[in-house]
Amino acid sequence: MANVTRWDPFQDMLSLREAMNQLMEESFVRPSAGRGGQGFVPALDLSETPESYLVEAAVPGLKPEDVEITLENNVLTIKGETRQEVDDKKRNFHRIERRFGSFQRTIGLPSTVKADAIQASLTNGVLRLEIPKAEEVKPRKISVNVAENKAIEAGKNS
Repeated sequence: MANVTRWDPFQDMLSLREAMNQLMEESFVRPSAGRGGQGFVPALDLSETPESYLVEAAVPGLKPEDVEITLENNVLTIKGETRQEVDDKKRNFHRIERRFGSFQRTIGLPSTVKADAIQASLTNGVLRLEIPKAEEVKPRKISVNVAENKAIEAGKNS
């Protein structure tokens, strides 16, 4: 049986937005990035629970000291660098597909967060950030009180 893949227009728009951001950055902000200055861009997932945002980024081979995470004005930035292991023996490479070098990912978070409570871990090549939401942005249930409207009833009796 064939698998059905549904088209998600919002996912395509996000991809277009990321492509435009990359184009603008390579053209005007950091022109050298488009010419081999950037080794790779790690894939990441951004999800949300009622209490926090969760960012998971694939950063194989990185050590915690190779990663820098900053949050400023609700913009999360993940920077890092992967280095090629130097081998003392001379080798003739037939193919090199692993990418090495520095990277940077910047993500605008949808709402205010608790910057001082962010927790980061690096396990099996996956950087995981748990970013708690600020209290004022957590969803709250607001109850509606039903009040008797005496003015309307008084108007009906006139």
